[in-house]
Amino acid sequence: MSILRDSTTSLYEQIAQQLLDEIQRGAFEPSGKLPSEAELGQRFGVSRVTVRLAVGKLCDDGVVERKQGKGTFAAAKQVRHGLDALRSFHEALLLQGLQPSMRVIGQQLVPTPDALRQLFEGAAQCLCVERLHYVDGEPIALGRSYLPAQLASVVWEEVEQQPIYSVLHSVTGSAVARADMAIRAQQADKALASALGVKRGAALLVMERTSWFADDRCCDRTTFHIRPERYSFVLSGVFASKA
Repeated sequence: MSILRDSTTSLYEQIAQQLLDEIQRGAFEPSGKLPSEAELGQRFGVSRVTVRLAVGKLCDDGVVERKQGKGTFAAAKQVRHGLDALRSFHEALLLQGLQPSMRVIGQQLVPTPDALRQLFEGAAQCLCVERLHYVDGEPIALGRSYLPAQLASVVWEEVEQQPIYSVLHSVTGSAVARADMAIRAQQADKALASALGVKRGAALLVMERTSWFADDRCCDRTTFHIRPERYSFVLSGVFASKA
């Protein structure tokens, strides 16, 4: 489709709309990289200034992102996590047709933190497991899980791609029955910034999940530090209105 020079819509807005349509059709996949400003200028027969305005509009709208020294890319699709169903972080990614992966970056038996003693019925020790979650090879979240000490026998490198809930079920024979979640924000410290590939001080979403078996034994306290530009939480339901 060519641009209309006698249209009441400006040239850069027309170009931005055409590029948006192409992005939504997947025209620039798999890399997501858009042509250079010079190539777009030649294609549409406009100046670089006009192209820059069009790309700037897409940037402002969150459709594309500029990467220093690499070019302009279609922004990564945002992951949506429903709060109205009991499912693991990993399963929420799979359900959206994404290609998630996980990498264990640490596991050890530790003294049960004072704040968790009551949850874990006074147990002196629990297992702390840290995993990085990826989508399309890019880190999206760091999860730190406190689990019953009996999971210390698990060879975590062998179950690296299994959700925590699945590992809990296979070891204990019990399925997770319910979970509470709390969401807040936090700035990335040096360690989180390095792990997630963000700037120190960048805003992160924090999801704290506490899970129980059917007999009311706490089996999981996991804290996820999540890159917010890639992730959103949604709650679906029917709400009655009040007059």
